[in-house]
Amino acid sequence: MPELFSKRRYGLAVIALLLFSVLLLGALTYYQWRLGLAGLILLVLLSLYVFRTQSVFEQDIENYIQTLTHRVNKAGEEAVTKLPIGILLYNEEKEIQWANPYMRQFLPEEFLGEKITMIDENLISRIEEGNEEIYVTLNERQYVVHVKAVERLLYFFDMTDTIETKNLYEEEQTVIAIIYLDNYDDVTQGIPDQIRSKLMSHVTSLLNDWASEHGVLLRSTASDRFIAVMHQRTLRVLEETRFDILDKIRETTEKEKVAITLSIGIGCGEPSLQELGALAQSSLDLALGRGGDQVAIKEADGTIRFYGGKSNAVEKRTRVRARVISHALRDFVLESDQVIVMGHKNPDMDAIGAAIGVLKIAEVNDTDAYVVVDPKEINPDVQKLMDEIEKHEYLWSQFITPNEALDHITRQTLLVVVDTHKPSLVIEPKLVKAIDRVVVLDHHRRGEEFIKDPVLVYMEPYASSTAELVTELLEYQPAPVKMDTLEATALLAGIIVDTKSFAIRTGSRTFDAASFLKSHGADTTLVQMLLKEDIETYVKRSHLIANSFIYREGIAIGVAPEGEVYDQILIAQAADTLLTMDHVKGSFVISRRGDGKISISARSLGDVNVQVIMEMLGGGGHLTHAATQFKEDVTLEEAEQELKQAIDKYLEGGKQE
Repeated sequence: MPELFSKRRYGLAVIALLLFSVLLLGALTYYQWRLGLAGLILLVLLSLYVFRTQSVFEQDIENYIQTLTHRVNKAGEEAVTKLPIGILLYNEEKEIQWANPYMRQFLPEEFLGEKITMIDENLISRIEEGNEEIYVTLNERQYVVHVKAVERLLYFFDMTDTIETKNLYEEEQTVIAIIYLDNYDDVTQGIPDQIRSKLMSHVTSLLNDWASEHGVLLRSTASDRFIAVMHQRTLRVLEETRFDILDKIRETTEKEKVAITLSIGIGCGEPSLQELGALAQSSLDLALGRGGDQVAIKEADGTIRFYGGKSNAVEKRTRVRARVISHALRDFVLESDQVIVMGHKNPDMDAIGAAIGVLKIAEVNDTDAYVVVDPKEINPDVQKLMDEIEKHEYLWSQFITPNEALDHITRQTLLVVVDTHKPSLVIEPKLVKAIDRVVVLDHHRRGEEFIKDPVLVYMEPYASSTAELVTELLEYQPAPVKMDTLEATALLAGIIVDTKSFAIRTGSRTFDAASFLKSHGADTTLVQMLLKEDIETYVKRSHLIANSFIYREGIAIGVAPEGEVYDQILIAQAADTLLTMDHVKGSFVISRRGDGKISISARSLGDVNVQVIMEMLGGGGHLTHAATQFKEDVTLEEAEQELKQAIDKYLEGGKQE
């Protein structure tokens, strides 16, 4: 089309020039006829030359276009018949109508009229889903299919080499790991140098053999710390073995009567070595925060995977650390004009007791403090304690609602979060966002979700309860502490509930804390009164237990009937009761709560890591007690199936994850 317009403009220009020339000749002839005649002859000759040139030019253009069209058509034929691209046409019934020679190598001789599912059984469904790109495998090679649904046309491009190159690039990516001996200083303290050297040599030998076996570059950076560099494919192999080096180190050193455990932090998925190092250190901090003896792998996109955590946490914290944290908390309190204390939603006895303990820390440092409690979210099991607090004029005046807390905020406010570290679980998430300085006191193993940038963190998964941690912080306050009976009893009740009357997760420090509270007026008789339950609650729990069964060896599952509603505390109590049954090592109770969500409470005696199982379902907790919850649109049957799948995955993984 552009050539035609060009020709037309050229012709018009020539005609206009001729007309102009004729007019000039007419004027010239009128005055000088001889010159006019000569000019007319020249004009005729020039016109004949121009028209002949134009004709030759047009013929050349026509020949060029015909040649180009032939070449284009020839190239199109070559592309369709000889290029390594499959082309296939199909009709409305998804039957093959035509295929180019390249595509015919994947089809039988009689392919016309056959369904395109002969190429891939899912091809029709994926086209109907509106996919514009579909990946299929033909003759062990990978193809991407570009779908032109309107034209009912498929293009097959061989992507095997591209995919292999991409996979090779991903497999060759660098991974950095930091390996830390959790309790090296503790277990080697006081033993002779010769034995310590022999033990360390044994551990180093095991690590070097493990590194050599998997092609890992391993270097020691300190007596209890190593750095390892590997490829992504090596990490994949190690994940398949579920990092059995953890068990080898633990089991081998146990034979020497000195059990040493490893924690490994791994960073991957990031091209920058500095970023990989930061990811590895962050992963190690996370693994140690969860109790150690495990591996934490953090991707660049924030994805985290855990392996290990098989052994129960042992008491590793020191009184020195408790004293340092106590003094640091005091400094933050003194720098604040007020302290707001907040636990998790539907607070239990531990959360309320720990909050009262922090309230007392603020009081001995002459700083105003308030405990946030939502009256709409009070569990029946803590209602008796709240009734007693309401009778205590001073203590009750320090309890405020979430809205009142938001109105209280100033620039110098300090927020102390107790018994949780997840911002999604606190009573009022707006407080976490609105207050700049946040302190976290918790005894749960650290999860992926964590409060952003806290100024002070005291997380001890080895402690029985947050109430125990807060009691120790009270002990180390420089100012003398005076507690009345209700305050001391609330803290003791939190410890007793979380330890099941000192039966589980109880260390020597737990009894020390209980002794301190008893000496400050804690009333064990009042604790028993606060923990009493009515007959109706007992019957409901018994009904929940009656709907239980043994799923796999040592694993009991209780499922509430559809239509029945139980509160979270009752669900947890049912799981505790199931755990007391003969031959039961782990118990899980599933029920719908009053808010419409389905909850699972999990308990174990230590042989089953229920924390790992609950983390698979989006929850968390401790090795021996954990929980999770589902959205309202999930049915009890679906929740039960997901739980069974998580249990199967855990058991089939050899309890390593």
